[in-house]
Amino acid sequence: MNYSIKHLFHINAPREKVYEAISTIDGLSKWWTTKTSGNPEVGGIINFGFGEHQGPNMKVTKLVPNENVTWVGVPESHGWEDHIFTFALDENEGKTRVRFSHSGWTEQDDFYASCCFSWARDMESLRQLCQTGRGEAFGSDGYRR
Repeated sequence: MNYSIKHLFHINAPREKVYEAISTIDGLSKWWTTKTSGNPEVGGIINFGFGEHQGPNMKVTKLVPNENVTWVGVPESHGWEDHIFTFALDENEGKTRVRFSHSGWTEQDDFYASCCFSWARDMESLRQLCQTGRGEAFGSDGYRR
């Protein structure tokens, strides 16, 4: 069985601003983790650090400006190898609609449940960054979990 974490929400900001937040190292470091580095171009690897833990590491597999960002988890110790992460953007009633998906789960265990909660918190951080200019990335002063 293949399970997915999915979130659908709206951001009161232009798609261009949301796309920049999910497709650049600077943007990602402001809402997900301040320890973001790597190559955000198609075929590049982005490294996300969380405290003492390195990873997950993501390979960028698709970039469609202002519409789609897709990554796949690369082999590492985090547990997301071959998982697919998709951010699909469109406009809905003057706002940017975001459809986020993290697929590749084989069971709905405690790690899956923890990631469901964390992704929801991270999506709210993305929304706050795009709407107010301030996200709550891991490692930032505003971070709470």
